[in-house]
Amino acid sequence: MGADTGNGAWAGRRGELDVLRALVVLGLVFFHTALVFSPDDDFYVKNARTTDAVTVLAGFGVVWAMPMLFLVAGLGARHSIRRRGPAGFARERLLRLGVPLVFATAVLCPLPQWLRLRAADPGYDEPYGRFWARFLSVRPDLADFPFVLEGDHFETGHLWFVVLLLAFCLLLAPVAARLAAGAGRVAPALRSRPALLLLPALPLAAVNALLGMEEGFAGWNRWAYLLFFVHGFALADDERVREATRRTAVPVGVLGVVLFAGTAPGFVAGDDPFTAWTPSALVTRALFGAAGWCWVIAILGLLDRPRRPRVRSGRGGMLPYLAVAALPLYVLHQPVVVAFAYGVVGWSAPMAVKYAVIVAASLTAVLALYEYGVRRWAVTRFLFGMRPDPRTPPPAPAR
Repeated sequence: MGADTGNGAWAGRRGELDVLRALVVLGLVFFHTALVFSPDDDFYVKNARTTDAVTVLAGFGVVWAMPMLFLVAGLGARHSIRRRGPAGFARERLLRLGVPLVFATAVLCPLPQWLRLRAADPGYDEPYGRFWARFLSVRPDLADFPFVLEGDHFETGHLWFVVLLLAFCLLLAPVAARLAAGAGRVAPALRSRPALLLLPALPLAAVNALLGMEEGFAGWNRWAYLLFFVHGFALADDERVREATRRTAVPVGVLGVVLFAGTAPGFVAGDDPFTAWTPSALVTRALFGAAGWCWVIAILGLLDRPRRPRVRSGRGGMLPYLAVAALPLYVLHQPVVVAFAYGVVGWSAPMAVKYAVIVAASLTAVLALYEYGVRRWAVTRFLFGMRPDPRTPPPAPAR
């Protein structure tokens, strides 16, 4: 995420990955709205009535969506390091991810926390400005790395993805050359043995099983995401890897469905599948980790199909637009969803109506904020991790 692109660079990109990334981000509006009606999640604002159907449906998304974002980010990191070198890559990621992280944590993240307090206690009447100051009262805490600040009300909220991605990029930079060289030695074997693509499922299963799943990170252990990111970097843009992914997409997808179905007993009737050390919980977490890898590989292979080139005219098209929008849309979406949910859950209406209203209003607001509040202005583009608009002419030289 954050791979901003001008139209001139678009021709060499894998457009389906850019669109997939943007669609996953927009899908988070549907996902986080669903948590308003989930009995199992401690979301900021909760509807009085909930339904177990949300938990089941959410599982089909969490098994692959956020892992896909990290894997695609790793693929982009490979190209960025190739162009800029490790030091330049680290500086660029500090700017493109660090600036929106600091800005959004200070400006956007306090709102959901304030609304949580108001929703939980009708008598809570603390002014937002006073709560904002308390939200920003923090102290260092290295025990929860890479989340190094804590406070009574402070949180990065949905920006955990940006925190992890920035940390992974900085960890990758010093070892990128050796990792790329190792991947280059492994890739030729995939031509004759494409089943080797399944090997990363083993460490993912082990990490999830032994370190535990974390509800705050969409059901995955945070270090499992590092594995997706590193594998995206290692497998990036090698035609032998892409060919193997295309050839195995269907059987790997079927395997992923079978593995995911195998987690059902543990999630429905077993001990706490996120942290328990019973055999059932360990197996459930391991199957979930392996299933996630299979789903990601299957989706990549099914999407990677030859397409006839299209002639584009004008200043761009929907694909470049979505490609550059992913990070700003991600940063914006959750405070907007929580704000609309806070206003809607009190209605006397069926859950389906409330859900549809929150989703429709949130999507409209997020896209409008991006188009009219972020994309068109140099300052906001910078604050949301975007490069300057390529259509903006450079300033005239001083005379």
